[in-house]
Amino acid sequence: MTAMTGGNSKSQQSKNSDRTYDIVLFGATGFVGTLTAEHLAAHAPEGVRWSVAGRDTTKLEALRERLAAIDPACAELPLVHADVADPASLREMASHARVVASTVGPYLTYGQDLVAACAEAGTDYVDLTGEPEFVDLMYVRHDARARETGARLVHSCGFDSVPHDLGAYFTVRELPEGVPLRVDGFVRVGARFSGGTFASALNQFGRGPQLLAAARDRKQHEPRLVGRKAYAPPGAPRYAGEVGAWALPLPTIDPQVVQRSARALERYGPDFRYRHYAAVKSLPVALGAPAVLGGLLTAAQLPPVRRWLSGRLKPGDGPGQERRAASWFSVRFVGEGGGQRVFTEVSGGDPGYDETARMLGESALCLALDDLPPTAGQVTTAAAMGDALIERLRAVGLTFRVASVR
Repeated sequence: MTAMTGGNSKSQQSKNSDRTYDIVLFGATGFVGTLTAEHLAAHAPEGVRWSVAGRDTTKLEALRERLAAIDPACAELPLVHADVADPASLREMASHARVVASTVGPYLTYGQDLVAACAEAGTDYVDLTGEPEFVDLMYVRHDARARETGARLVHSCGFDSVPHDLGAYFTVRELPEGVPLRVDGFVRVGARFSGGTFASALNQFGRGPQLLAAARDRKQHEPRLVGRKAYAPPGAPRYAGEVGAWALPLPTIDPQVVQRSARALERYGPDFRYRHYAAVKSLPVALGAPAVLGGLLTAAQLPPVRRWLSGRLKPGDGPGQERRAASWFSVRFVGEGGGQRVFTEVSGGDPGYDETARMLGESALCLALDDLPPTAGQVTTAAAMGDALIERLRAVGLTFRVASVR
């Protein structure tokens, strides 16, 4: 991944300031979309020009009434009609926005035309995807054009992969500069997976050959990293005494995102390695989890079974407020380099819904309002927003902390 520097005579904070909207939230009437809209209604500063978009005007009008209860000014919130089945409507929406935030997934099925529209229009774009194939395809097809137009295409701005990407970045900032660095992330979650995450995972499980082909194609298009190394091997199951849990390698998009941040930012040092694990306290659970995952992978290869599984938890559905309030996540990082060892943690509430909505909303606000490093093309949250997004997330309740330095 490359992060373009310079090339735009305007500061990125004022880029496309003549557009109608600072932020358009697409898919606003879905479950996470509604939570994101509520977050923007409560936290968008006065004067921010934002709107909600979707294909059903009646649902958008009902959402606007709901948002007006949070902020009476939202009674006049603009509504934008856009439909994934109508690429012209997506191009029209992108042309009027400085930032488009999309919750419409699975993104491999529904997201490609919107990314294309934003790259062509020079419009910043954020989404919630955890689909590696989609991200790789979008890099190959639209990174070059986005760098030409100045668009920042920032995927994975929810639980995939903000806590992990920014957590690794936060950890690196606590370690010495100019030396080889090693960071391990250990994820613990007390919550239900979101319907969108489950649908995306099932879709990817059933597309192994296509996923690998997209990764190979991306590798051929990416420039080589000269004079530095950044890699994210899967690691092996082990007991991790440093966090007091069994560590199981997590086959998610998160380590890929961390690796791309390390490729883009020299602060990660000359030789950077990241490993990503689920932290499991119980040995029986640790022993059984690979079998469950293997069974799910096998079942997802059969279309009828995949369709049945997808009906168990649908995108757009979600748990009630009481259940979400009891949910939580914690990602602990162990970083080493230059004779120093640091322990850090990123933590928060319900990861699949409440915190994901906050992460997406604050990512959109960050791109629209903050003075950020000049980047363009497909970039990660750490490369595009880094410290500014960390401070925003802290301000809305997420924790980034240094537990100890040795």
